[in-house]
Amino acid sequence: MGYTRLSDANEINERYMDSLLIEERLIGSVVADTSVSLFGEEFSMPVMTPAFSHLSHIHGRELTGLEEYSLAAKELGILNFCGMMENDTFRRIADTGARTVRIVKPYADNAKVKDQMRFAEDHGAFGIGMDIDHIFGKDGCDVCVGELMAVQTADMLRSYIEDTSLPFFVKGVLSVTDAVKCAEIGASAIIVSHHHGRMPYAVPPMMVLPDIRKALEGTDVKIIVDCGIASGADVYKAIALGADAAAVGRSMMQPLEKDGKEGAKAFIKSVGDELRYIMSFTGAATVSDIDSSVLHRM
Repeated sequence: MGYTRLSDANEINERYMDSLLIEERLIGSVVADTSVSLFGEEFSMPVMTPAFSHLSHIHGRELTGLEEYSLAAKELGILNFCGMMENDTFRRIADTGARTVRIVKPYADNAKVKDQMRFAEDHGAFGIGMDIDHIFGKDGCDVCVGELMAVQTADMLRSYIEDTSLPFFVKGVLSVTDAVKCAEIGASAIIVSHHHGRMPYAVPPMMVLPDIRKALEGTDVKIIVDCGIASGADVYKAIALGADAAAVGRSMMQPLEKDGKEGAKAFIKSVGDELRYIMSFTGAATVSDIDSSVLHRM
């Protein structure tokens, strides 16, 4: 069989994730507890929703898809994320009562960036952040849903952080270099991600996690990872490699589309249940007990 060259970062990512195997440590193990404390609050598990955008009323249901999965997050007791949207849509998500982080796009209209962040804070957001891996398009800065994006400097990001009392998340970090810059400007968390493979040959997020974790030792910056997270095993591997939590993504779409809130809730619960199962199989009584010594490369 001849060599096939791959540029699809998603396929590269899946191959890397699947190359990581987990050893068993059963003697003396107990039924694991998946609960975690993050940003001063308790969550039922280190599994988070994706920062989806533009999900309307799927199959004509009363609530939008954004509201449906936000309600699932609330009922499961996990941290919720949402992405690009106007303020009236965010208000509907906030009204679900889910602890939600609003990820704002890097608009060229900086006044819009600040307005959306301020609106989120004023309407009960748990945190705010920016999607830095959506800056560039093939012809320069990207245009997303008719909105021009803009380059973001460290000083610009620092100004957003200084303008809010909420935890600030920088989404789209894929290097030690950017991770360290985020810590230096005062970010509360980074989301290690390549945004579903926007850049060809992007390094798998889990591959760079150990180096990022080492670089951020001694800081309070939390590390979340996404891209291809579809099971409890994926979450386990991410945490073993240095993440504090992981966010599911497109893997949630099919159950959400089919069964709305209950579909999203059942899917995320299954991810948490498998995480607990594997923790119990590997002697990790709590999430903080998970470490990379149980992982082996195939």
